Amino acid sequence: MKLSALLILAIASSVFSQQQSSFSILLLEQEIKSSASEYSSANLNFSNDIETAKKSGGLAILYSLLLPGMGELYADGYESGKYFTIAEGVLLGTYIGMSVYASNQEDNYKAYATTNASINTIGKDDDYFATIGQYQNIDNFNDQKALERNFNQMYDTETFFWKWQSTEDRRAYRSMWSSSEQTYNDLRFIVGAMILNRVVSAINAVRLVSAYNNRIEEELSWNVSIGLKQTANLPTSLNFYFQTAF
Repeated sequence: MKLSALLILAIASSVFSQQQSSFSILLLEQEIKSSASEYSSANLNFSNDIETAKKSGGLAILYSLLLPGMGELYADGYESGKYFTIAEGVLLGTYIGMSVYASNQEDNYKAYATTNASINTIGKDDDYFATIGQYQNIDNFNDQKALERNFNQMYDTETFFWKWQSTEDRRAYRSMWSSSEQTYNDLRFIVGAMILNRVVSAINAVRLVSAYNNRIEEELSWNVSIGLKQTANLPTSLNFYFQTAF
């Protein structure tokens, strides 16, 4: 009887021990899963923001209007922009050279008229210097205006007096005056070319900015995440996740 009781007691103890062991294993698994979840939530993320690398079309236009070629330089396309800068340098040099020449010719014909036609340059306008190259003297001019009955256009003989010593002198003056005036008129074409150079440069710069921004968007973008992972019966592991987009 005692032997049977001891046997039953031993079997019961064994079953209880197995149940307790199974219960402990279940608790351990739950704890490991909970820890893994906590580690996963602590992932570190790094990303590349490509939007900040884009160029502004408005700035490209502004730079090109200030100095042709600078908009292209801003857009990383100075290979084509350098030609606009070179053109600007040539046009600017031409403008300065022509301005100096026209100004010198103006000084020359005024000095020539003072010496060879006895004029006084003080208070005289452009029409006066154009007129004295067409008439030998002030009397011839006033007679012509009187015949046309344009008396209000006649000059005062003392204030606006001139008299060329010869026809050759008058023609020489006329040549200098025409050269100066023609050069001044040609300056307008140089200014127009400089404006056109800026406009074309601005258009080209905007095109290059657009191409640059499209190229940036097509380049590789990336995202990196780092996390810790722990599984049952295995040591803790460090995982890297690298995502790319094209």
